[in-house]
Amino acid sequence: MITSVLVANRGEIARRIFRTARSLGLSTVAVYSTADAGMPFVDEADAAVHLPGNAPGDTYLRADLIIDAARRAGADAVHPGYGFLSENAAFAQAVIDAGLTWIGPPVDAISSMGSKIEAKKLMAAAGVPVLAELTPAAVAASDLPVLVKASAGGGGRGMRVVSRLEDLAAEIDAASAEALSAFGDGTVFCERYLATGRHIEVQVMADRHGTIWAVGERECSIQRRHQKVVEEAPSPLVERIPSMRAELFDAARKAAAAIGYVGAGTVEFLADESGNFYFLEMNTRLQVEHPVTEETTGLDLVELQFAVAAGEHLPPEPPPTVGHAIEVRLYAEDPLHDWQPQTGTLHRFRLEREIRVDSGVEDGSEVSPYYDAMLAKVIVSGPDRTAVARRLAGVLERATIHGVGTNRELLAWILRHPAFLAGDTDTAFFDKYGVGPGTDDAVVRVSALAAALADAAGREVPVRVPSGWRNLPSQPQRKSYRVGDAVHEVEYRLTRDGLVVDGNITLLDSGPERVVLEVDGVRRVFGVAAYAGLVCVDSSLGNVSLTPVERFVDPADQVAAGSLVAPMPGTVIRVGVAVGDVVKQGQPLLWLEAMKMEHTIAAPADGVVGELTVEAGQQVEVGAVLAVVGEDA
Repeated sequence: MITSVLVANRGEIARRIFRTARSLGLSTVAVYSTADAGMPFVDEADAAVHLPGNAPGDTYLRADLIIDAARRAGADAVHPGYGFLSENAAFAQAVIDAGLTWIGPPVDAISSMGSKIEAKKLMAAAGVPVLAELTPAAVAASDLPVLVKASAGGGGRGMRVVSRLEDLAAEIDAASAEALSAFGDGTVFCERYLATGRHIEVQVMADRHGTIWAVGERECSIQRRHQKVVEEAPSPLVERIPSMRAELFDAARKAAAAIGYVGAGTVEFLADESGNFYFLEMNTRLQVEHPVTEETTGLDLVELQFAVAAGEHLPPEPPPTVGHAIEVRLYAEDPLHDWQPQTGTLHRFRLEREIRVDSGVEDGSEVSPYYDAMLAKVIVSGPDRTAVARRLAGVLERATIHGVGTNRELLAWILRHPAFLAGDTDTAFFDKYGVGPGTDDAVVRVSALAAALADAAGREVPVRVPSGWRNLPSQPQRKSYRVGDAVHEVEYRLTRDGLVVDGNITLLDSGPERVVLEVDGVRRVFGVAAYAGLVCVDSSLGNVSLTPVERFVDPADQVAAGSLVAPMPGTVIRVGVAVGDVVKQGQPLLWLEAMKMEHTIAAPADGVVGELTVEAGQQVEVGAVLAVVGEDA
């Protein structure tokens, strides 16, 4: 009988499992790295054990430390969540050997799916459709494009799309290096790449007594870098093709039966527009996107995991799917700048209470570079897909998120896009439609004006003379703000007749945190929040983060021309040049890893590498000078 569970994970999924465990009357134990000491999941557990260090290899991937933590805290069960050690057969066996209950599938089932190469052979033998594996040496021009794929792990790591034979060797080496770093196994293989496929997956749940459920399907086709961004249930494609659901469910049950599966798992397929589908992999764990299945079936999949681990029987059939649910992954990243991760203090994080938000953060949380960039999963459900999409878009637009840049504008744009609403959601969505227009320059300008007026209101003298007011005409007040690479200069005057500024704008009211403007005859309210080095402005026009620009720059803060600086904190994983090398504009010089993603640092212009200040394995902070490229003498 389970009485206390240790969750061998962090953030959002740890909080999610704790929530169900508490409802079942179980006590909870967290493990946490040094970087995570102040995160909400630590305080929410009944007990917590520190894993010294920050990198996953020193903390959440240390099976010995986690099992020791379970013993010390008195836990009698371990739930792995997703990621980290959740699909590590050796860890599952170690948990069992320690006399603890493993809240997961049998060790042999994990092992059989641990290698994608071997998994595809098993599935083919079980009658599950698969894409033929291609050995790298056998790839011909007629096979292109192909997907180079890591045999171990998941989450998009160690994957490369190759369209030219001359690029194949280099991409295989890069994918192998990334897979080795992420999973400890550099084995890769190739398969035919369906550029416009649909990513369809079936949730399975199986007990120890032979009952196997196919609990609805999900579509997760909109992805960046092979990582999911939007997930929904049911699939728009499957809804359109009447015979497809039964065939998918049959294939998923065959897959689970072939490996003697027990517990919650997901069988993933790649499908074309005609309804043909092929096995991709089986995730022997709970999926990130499990909430959309819960919202459309009424099930608590984590509760079922506990029940199955305790030996209980599942009913003969799962409940039917009702309505529609959409989940978006709110990431701390910048889609307009190659999805660069964003780090720092999340000053304010507020979303509507009436919807489901599975989040690992709250006001004041520190977003570190060591782990995945996902802040929260935002889920809306209802009877109609279009209504659900529009409501979710509105929720994102009205959210208050200050301190860390996110992809929320992209998510709202996707949800309102005509192609999405029509169900055109294949894996080439971003290739077809881009990543949204970004914030309109006019919105930035009026938001910067609101920020300047709020700042002025906060500086008013006690007799209520407006800041910047002059008895005689004078020079305008000026304040500059940076948004991305652009600097916006605000110029205005406050006179007896009111605000004087370029454009058809009237000041109706102003305070340190709220400015009301009439813009082109329309009244708009701007909420303004000022933090150290940051001003966040929220309005019905959009959400804008502004960095005040100091009028006088300290020379010590300037860097030499041609300097390449780290765009985010991270680890240097490869260096491709040496001092004195001649390089071309756009040539990759080194690679950073941050938040489970790899980022290339390229030469800004033709020249010679004059300085190289880092080496592989080195940790760097944002803004650190990595290299300097000078003119070719």
